[in-house]
Amino acid sequence: MLIGLIADTHVNDRVDKIPELVLKTFKDVDLIIHAGDSTSLEVLDELKKIAPVTAVQGNMDRAYGLKLPKTQIITVNDLKIGVAHGEVYPRGDEQQLYYLALELRVDILITGHSHQSSIKKIKEILLLNPGSPTVPVLADPTVMLLNIKNEEVDVEVVKLGRPVCKALNFNQEEKNKFK
Repeated sequence: MLIGLIADTHVNDRVDKIPELVLKTFKDVDLIIHAGDSTSLEVLDELKKIAPVTAVQGNMDRAYGLKLPKTQIITVNDLKIGVAHGEVYPRGDEQQLYYLALELRVDILITGHSHQSSIKKIKEILLLNPGSPTVPVLADPTVMLLNIKNEEVDVEVVKLGRPVCKALNFNQEEKNKFK
C-alpha cells in the first residue's frame, strides 16, 4: 500500500492553496494521511479527490474550529500506524514522540508540528514527520511517501521545491542595506 504523508499545510491562514506538486506527487497513492494543521477542510476535500484521507487535529486547527480527532490509529498489513499532530515542546522532541507511540501502541507514528521532515527509528518504533509543503521552518518544503508491502516499510521524503523561510525573506531594499 502506498500512502501519502502530509502535515502543516496551513491553507487559508498562511497560504492560499495546496501546491499542485503535492497533488501530482500523491496521484498514485492508496491513502493520504494528514498529520494536522490543515487549517481548512478545503485541503482535506482536495486530497479526498485523489484517495481516502485520514486526518487529525493540529493546534492551529483548534484555533480555526476544525473538529477533527486528536489521534487516529489505522492498521496496514498487521502494522499499527498512529497519527497525531505531535504537539510536544520542544517541537519534534523524539523522546516525547516515542512515548506517545508507546502510549498509542503503534509500530509507526506519523506527526507534524515541527514543519521539518524527519525519519527516526527508536527501538522498534518508526517516527515519521513529513514536514510542510507550504511553510517549512529552516527546511525544504516536503511530503513523504510511505510504501508498505507485507511488513516491509519504505519511506521517501519528497522535496517539493527550494527552501522557504519567511523570516529570511528580505525585500530588495533590505538586502541592499547589507551590501
